[in-house]
This record gives sequence, C-alpha cells and structure tokens, in this order.
Amino acid sequence: MSEVGGLRTYEVRTYGCQMNVHDSERLSGLLEDAGYVRATADADGSVSADVVVFNTCAVRENADNRLYGNLGQLVPRKAARPGMQIAVGGCLAQKDRDTIVKRAPWVDVVFGTHNIGQLPVLLERARIAEEAQVEIVESLETFPSTLPSRRESAYAAWVAISVGCNNTCTFCIVPALRGKEKDRRPGDLLAEVEALVAEGVIEVTLLGQNVNAYGSDIGDREAFSKLLRAAGNIDGLERVRFTSPHPRDFTDDVIAAMAQTPNVMHQLHMPLQSGSDTVLKAMRRSYRQDRYLGIIEKVRAAMPDAAITTDIIVGFPGETEEDFEQTLRVVREARFAQAFTFQYSKRPGTPAAEMDGQIPKAVVQERYERLVALQEEISWEENKKQVGRTLEVLVAEGEGRKDDATRRLSGRAPDNRLVHFERPAEPVRPGDMVIVEITYAAPHHLLAERPALGVRRTRAGDAWERRNAAPAAPAGVMLGLPTIGAPAAAAAPAGASGCGCD
Repeated sequence: MSEVGGLRTYEVRTYGCQMNVHDSERLSGLLEDAGYVRATADADGSVSADVVVFNTCAVRENADNRLYGNLGQLVPRKAARPGMQIAVGGCLAQKDRDTIVKRAPWVDVVFGTHNIGQLPVLLERARIAEEAQVEIVESLETFPSTLPSRRESAYAAWVAISVGCNNTCTFCIVPALRGKEKDRRPGDLLAEVEALVAEGVIEVTLLGQNVNAYGSDIGDREAFSKLLRAAGNIDGLERVRFTSPHPRDFTDDVIAAMAQTPNVMHQLHMPLQSGSDTVLKAMRRSYRQDRYLGIIEKVRAAMPDAAITTDIIVGFPGETEEDFEQTLRVVREARFAQAFTFQYSKRPGTPAAEMDGQIPKAVVQERYERLVALQEEISWEENKKQVGRTLEVLVAEGEGRKDDATRRLSGRAPDNRLVHFERPAEPVRPGDMVIVEITYAAPHHLLAERPALGVRRTRAGDAWERRNAAPAAPAGVMLGLPTIGAPAAAAAPAGASGCGCD
C-alpha cells in the first residue's frame, strides 16, 4: 500500500461543471480532514492512490461509458494493492445509483450530489464491512461551502451561493440530479468571502446553476444585486465574478450593480443556447431572441468595455437551416468575446432525447464548423480592439502551457481575457498584479511583448508564497479556475462553462 508518512493517500478525478470542481475541493478537504494526504505522481506521470474518487458528470451522451472504462482500468491496480478503495460520486452516481455496483462490483462507495460530506464515513464503513456502501439522499444535507476545503488556488476561490435549479430545460438533466434551487443566507455567504479574503484571496467567483435567480428561495427578487453590492464593501476583495446567469432572471438592478460596484468585473457569461425562437421554445427556455439581445444592449450601454461570452448548442432536435441562421445572426449582432459551442448530444433522461427530428451527425458537424469559424473571426476582431490598451493582469498559476518555453508569464485581465506577458525584471508570484500594454491579439489570447509597466505585490502573492514555502504537499490533479476560450472539438474545453445547461 502506498502511504505518505504512514497516512493513506487519495486522488480525486473531476468531470463536468464548475459546481463539480467546487465539490471536488470539498471532497479533498474532507479526506484531508480525515487524515488522508494527496497522492504524488509516479515517474511516468500516473497517480497511484489508496483511495480514488470519481466526481462524475451525467450531461454527456457517453458519460457512463467513460466512467466504466476508467473504472475498468483500476481493476488490476486494485487487485495488486490490498486495501485500495474506489468511490463514485456526483451526478452520474445520483442518476445510476442502482447500477454502478452491479456493473462495477469492485467499487467500494457510491454517494450522490446531496451527501458529499459522508464520503469519509462511507469509506470507513466499506473497509470494516468489506462490502460496497451505497448512500444516495434525495435532498441536500449541507451546503458544500460549509464543508472543509482544499482549494487549488491561494489567490482565487469559488463560493457557492445556491445549489439546484428550478428551470426545466428539455436538454438538461441537472435539476433532476441537483434538485430544486436552495439559496444560502447572505450573511453566511459574506462571512465565507470575508474569511477567504483574510486568508489572502483577492478574487472570488460566485457560483450557482442559475446564479442570478439567487433570492427565489429566500423571497427577495433583488437579492443577487444586493449581494454584488455587499461584496463591494469587503476590504481587500479586488475582483468579483459570477457564473452562470440565466437571461430570464437578468434584471436591470443586476446590470446597475455590476456597473456601479468597482470590484465587480465587467465580464458576463450568459448562455444563449440558440438564436431561434422556435428552438428556444422547444428547449423550454423562457426568453426569446429579442429579450436576449436587449440584455446585451443594456449591458453594453452601462459597461462599454464588458466582455460577454456565451454557450451555444448546435443541432438541437428539429433545428432547421433557418433556425441555425438565426443563431448566426445573434452571434454577429452580440459580438461575443468567446463562445463555448456544443454539438447537441442526447442526455439520457431528458425530454429532448425522445424528441422527433434528431439531426444527422453530418449536418450537425457542418453547422458546428460554420459557427466556430464565425465566432473565431469575431473573437479575433474583438481581441484586436485590446491592442494598445494598458491592463492590470492578475498573475495566474498554470494558465500558460508554453510559459516555460517562451519565458513568459500568464494571467487574467479584469474582463477575464487571457494575457501572456514578458517576465518583469523583478520577481512576481501568482496572485500579484502586473500592469502591461497589449501589443498583439490572437483569437483566444492577448500578448504584451514589452517590459511590464509596473508590478504590485499583493496579499494573494504573499499567501501563495506561504503555501509554497510550507512542507511540500503531494501534488495531484489540478481542478482549475474559470477560463474562456472556444473549443477545437465538439466538446467544451477544460475549464469551460460547465455542461452548457445554464
């Protein structure tokens, strides 16, 4: 058995949306609180752990095949490691509770989206009883943010303001698996943000399946805009983001709060899904093209520098060429900074999976390629408008894959655009701020090829330095931070806006 200092090791493998990423940070925190340590990578880059946890997603057509394929790969490893345990949680576990252990009898624990806090107890029960423990509850036991956490970043953090969703989109299975929306109390949320800031965090992303519906559970229709304004009063909190809002609930008070609160970034990710009113109706989306473009117009009037991104599904059942042309029309008019484009795939258990008019794969692919080409053109044109601007970039860790080779650093502009920049003469750390002038634009990133105009060392950089000066903790799978960018294939890229169901 591979142990570190006599302690059992763990690995968490995460699939799906930002809520799963947030949950995985909590799962890691729970395991470490119970005495486990993060497993180190072997010489070949693989990770061998005493406990492997799969935090699953159910919104893709082949999500179950992917899970069982990965589980099958662990059979010989488990046979060679006495005491090794495998746990499966998340949306697929919530959906397929009765079949996972039948199809993969070597799994030790199955838990759902509502009881992630039970993982350490279930692992211990399975060890003592020497049989699988399956525990799925139908309603939330505790908000994920009240559980211990092992955050992947010293300078940025997720904060869940709600869980669940009250919408009934025909392509989305999330409400059936995450349940109806439940909101956290504003005082609890702000207390968590203040605690994070005290630890060194300077950027917070407010997270929910339908983030701007916040308040529906507590009876306050303006609760979300009030929350944004309250975050503006937290000393030391420099950047506030949120994801993902629904056009139905995007009200004028939210736009005003974004425009008037200095630390709320002028960045908006608002899923479109389709530009066709006919398709939007079939999707059971409660807005139409005019309403969506009206929101974009208001946002740009209040914040001309706002970067707007979106999700789009291509090839929804019944989509005609005329319907698709309406989507292209909205893309041209909205001029998104980036779009996460998805080829429609059947989500088992959703009404859309049973609809007539399923579109042939070849047609979907051709439309998808046209959409991506158009959006690439627009993204590049919008990024070129940034050339010559001076931006304050939050230095990031792991954002630039070629940074070592190019001797550059990478980070995020206030509007969340990715910026690669020349290393300043003075040392900088992830979490510090660097002022740069943009000299070149590509479709998915900006370059600052001249010396930095200034460096501001921050409390977040101090926190990163303290974390890395401590005794080295075993490295594991990076869960990532919010990013923007268009995918190269039918699926969204790592770190994209989740499942595209918002």
